Amino acid sequence: MAQFKGKIAAHTITWGQEHLQALEEVSKLGYKAIEPWASFALQFEEKPEQFKGLLADYGLAMTALYGGASGGQNQSFGNLADRPHIIDYNVRLARIIAACGADILVLGPGGTRDKPTTREELQIAADTINELAKQTYAWGVKACVHPHLWTEVQDENELDAIMSLTDPEFVFFAPDSAHLLGAGMDPAAKIRQYQDRVAYVHLKDLTVQGASRANFPGLQEHEQIPFFCELGRGAVNFFAVIDSLNDIGYTGWVTLEVDQSTNTAYQSMEICRVFVEEQLKITVRG
Repeated sequence: MAQFKGKIAAHTITWGQEHLQALEEVSKLGYKAIEPWASFALQFEEKPEQFKGLLADYGLAMTALYGGASGGQNQSFGNLADRPHIIDYNVRLARIIAACGADILVLGPGGTRDKPTTREELQIAADTINELAKQTYAWGVKACVHPHLWTEVQDENELDAIMSLTDPEFVFFAPDSAHLLGAGMDPAAKIRQYQDRVAYVHLKDLTVQGASRANFPGLQEHEQIPFFCELGRGAVNFFAVIDSLNDIGYTGWVTLEVDQSTNTAYQSMEICRVFVEEQLKITVRG
């Protein structure tokens, strides 16, 4: 495997709403950057420099914020009535992102999915994404389509439609290894397909089909087997993903993500860091 030229960050989703604990422990683990919760960043909407300073106190930079249609309950890109609120919300996030020295806005699609998205809805979604992306780009922030299981942009035909209907000058791609694989796609192949538009990456693992509770010794009796797991413990071929990023000359952020920990958040992100450093041979610390 060629030497990876990108940069590794951590997602703080694993800590839930314990934002300050997340900053402390991510820093202790040796990560140099994070993708924080948008709700945490919005607490500093009127004073983003203070948020940037808080991160700096822990030796951390911000990579991105997760926006898209996630700013309101039951919103979707494919619902024309939601367009004004979605655009306003994402421009607000873009201002914070820019003030913190980052340039990535992740466009999470709307949910919850109960049927495939129609062509008409995909066209409406693309029009909304085009408009908000032009506005965020004016702040120096790249809006990145992020396919996500259980949402309006889940399947390959939906992703490909959105990418074909949006303006490549303003709309970029943020692949997530687990969400792509879970929807039946090959993450490495999609990265190569949209190589000119890949601007941000989530590395996440997908629990192997048929896994038992024995695979998760920290799981409590009342907890279900997690859908996602720590890197290296699931079904994603991360060697192929990194090879594809090397092949396209990617030098941006790759953010490690674990939605649910069956240990502690600290242990889960330590497992991910060890896998990246020892198996993928990519430096995280230092």
